[in-house]
Amino acid sequence: MAALLRLADRGAPVLAFVAVILAWELACRLVPIPPFVLPAPTAIVRGFAEIGLASWAGHAWATLRVALMGYLLAIAVSVPLAMMLANSRLLTRTLLPMLIVVQSTPIVAIAPIIVVTMGADDLPRVVITFLITFFPIVVSTVTGLHATPPELLELSRSLRATRSRQMLHVRLPFAMPYVFSALKIATTLAVIGAVVGEFVAAEKGLGFLILFSTQFFKIHQAFAALIVLVAISLLLFRIVATAQRRLVPWSLPAER
Repeated sequence: MAALLRLADRGAPVLAFVAVILAWELACRLVPIPPFVLPAPTAIVRGFAEIGLASWAGHAWATLRVALMGYLLAIAVSVPLAMMLANSRLLTRTLLPMLIVVQSTPIVAIAPIIVVTMGADDLPRVVITFLITFFPIVVSTVTGLHATPPELLELSRSLRATRSRQMLHVRLPFAMPYVFSALKIATTLAVIGAVVGEFVAAEKGLGFLILFSTQFFKIHQAFAALIVLVAISLLLFRIVATAQRRLVPWSLPAER
């Protein structure tokens, strides 16, 4: 009985997904929905076939490359910055309002300015991805560092641990659940940032492919590119989740 329940629990998402696809296909066949409004799943499959595998690989790699560079840059900047903010109230009062202003600025509005300023190569798209990605990592990491139990901090002080040792060996390990939660969220934001940059100026990438396809009313190809984007986001999310499980398994919630 328990095995059947586990099988049903694992199979339910797959069955739900298949049911949605079948209902979508049936609705497109029974209801006169224009294909440029909502293409049927079979038309989307045809859109995959209309674009060569080499072309798909080139577009996907262009988007993935920018997303990874912006994502890794955000981690390299955000985690040390969060550690400095957690250690200094003055720095928090000074920098946090500026970070909020940067995050509150619509990235779509400043993306053309960034492209004009930095050129039309990968650099502006990496910067756009970084700007979208870094803020949740900073905020979540600072929250985790401040959530360290006072008892642990008192114990480290009684052992004469310096502030740097206290940060690296007590506060940062305790903040790992917060850090990895932000890293998981940031994977999807990194893909969004790469696509926004490609919408503004690019000659290759899935965002460019979506824009090009919609301009010529090839909506089924745009949906196909959208599916590839979702697959990339899920892959990056799974990689981060696996890294958390392998590197810091104690940061995961206990399974019920």
